[in-house]
Amino acid sequence: MVKPKITITPATPNDIHTIYDFIHEMAIYEKCEEDFVTDEKTLYTSLFEQHAAECLLIREDGCDSVVGFAIFFHNFSTFVGRRGLYIEELYIVPEKRGKGYGTAMLHHLAQIAVERNCGRMEWICIDWNEPALSVYRSIGAIPMDEWTIQRMNEQTLKQFAQSE
Repeated sequence: MVKPKITITPATPNDIHTIYDFIHEMAIYEKCEEDFVTDEKTLYTSLFEQHAAECLLIREDGCDSVVGFAIFFHNFSTFVGRRGLYIEELYIVPEKRGKGYGTAMLHHLAQIAVERNCGRMEWICIDWNEPALSVYRSIGAIPMDEWTIQRMNEQTLKQFAQSE
């Protein structure tokens, strides 16, 4: 496969509509649209005022249109004793999938993780997304099949926090 000629840049506040649209497209693709409750204002506040996460955009060289994005933040591994880089979202538009854009973004994120002395880079992938899982295996990612994600949604979290 020929590597695409790409540019990866940090998102700016002017990109919020694009980021929002990509997240919505991901929710539809992952069949999780009922969980998609954010809005552009909330995303803007979280990304560009609170700096809760960072966002990168990927473009083809010489093209203004964005073909994908990644949102990531730092977590911490007590076992490693250092922070890690956690990829919350990685999305490439359907017509560009399978052409190396996702791998290029992962490579870029790995470089950031190494530059920042991270001990790990982690993400989750829905178990039926075979094309993505294939890419992840090809770059050396190891599935953590023995672990399950535990989650409290906002309502459950508030109920539990108020319980005795």
